Amino acid sequence: MKKISFIGAGRMATAMVGGILENKLRKSAELACCAGNDDTGRILAEKTGIRFLEQAADLPPDTDLVVLACKPQQLDNLDPAIRQLVKGNSLLSIVAGKRITTLQEYFPEANTVIRCMPNTPGSIGEGFTAYTPSENLSPEDSTSIEGILGSLGEVLHVPEEWIDLVTAISGSGPAYFFEFTAALAEAGEKIGLPAEMADKLARRTFIGAAKLLEQSGASPVDLRIAVTSPGGTTQAALEKFTERKLREIVAEASKAARDRSLEL
Repeated sequence: MKKISFIGAGRMATAMVGGILENKLRKSAELACCAGNDDTGRILAEKTGIRFLEQAADLPPDTDLVVLACKPQQLDNLDPAIRQLVKGNSLLSIVAGKRITTLQEYFPEANTVIRCMPNTPGSIGEGFTAYTPSENLSPEDSTSIEGILGSLGEVLHVPEEWIDLVTAISGSGPAYFFEFTAALAEAGEKIGLPAEMADKLARRTFIGAAKLLEQSGASPVDLRIAVTSPGGTTQAALEKFTERKLREIVAEASKAARDRSLEL
C-alpha cells in the first residue's frame, strides 16, 4: 500500500495524516484528500503539505488505500468517483457504526474492507484503535495497516462483533472522562472554590491520575485503595458514589452507547 487518499479531512483524518508523516510511513506527496463543502481539506493540505482535490474524480488514480473518514449520514451521497477509486483497492473505514457488510454494499468492488474504531486521543498519538478486516490480510498489508493506525496510538485486531463494544468503551469513553472532569470542576465551585481554580484542580487531578495509572502498572482498584484512608475524606466521597450506584450508571451508559452503535 503506497498512495493513500482520504475521503473527509476532519479531526481523525487530520490526526492520521499527521501521525503517518511524523512516523515517516509515507511522504506528503503520497497522500491526498477531498472533503465536503467546508474548508477542512484545504486546511489539512496547507498544514501538512498533502494534496487537496476539490473533486473526488481528481484523486490519484494509483491510490492503493482509501480511508473513508466521512460522517455516516454522508455515505448515501458519496461521489460515484469514490466507488471507482476504491475498485480493486483496500478501504479503511473509520465511519462509526457501519459494518463491513454494509460497507461492501456501498463499495462492492473493494478488494478488502477494513473497519476500525479510533478515539479522539489519537489526535495527540495517545489513542486506541480496534480494527477488523473483511478477510485475512497478508503480512505486508497487516504491517502497513497497523503502522497507519499505530500513528494514532495503540492498535488491536479484534473480531468485528467487538467493534460496537469497543465503541462504547474507548470510542465514547473520552467523553465520559471529560464529563466527569467538568462535573468535578462544577462540584468545586459549589463547595466554594473560584471557577478558574476549580477547573484547574479538576484538570490536573485527572491528568496526574491518568499518568499514575499508566506508569505504575497497578490496577485502578489498587490505586483507589491506596488513596482511600479508612474513615477519611475519600472514603466519605466514595460511599456517595456507591450509594448512588455509580458503577451501575456507567454500565447502563456503556450499554446505551453499544446499542446506539448497533442501531447505526
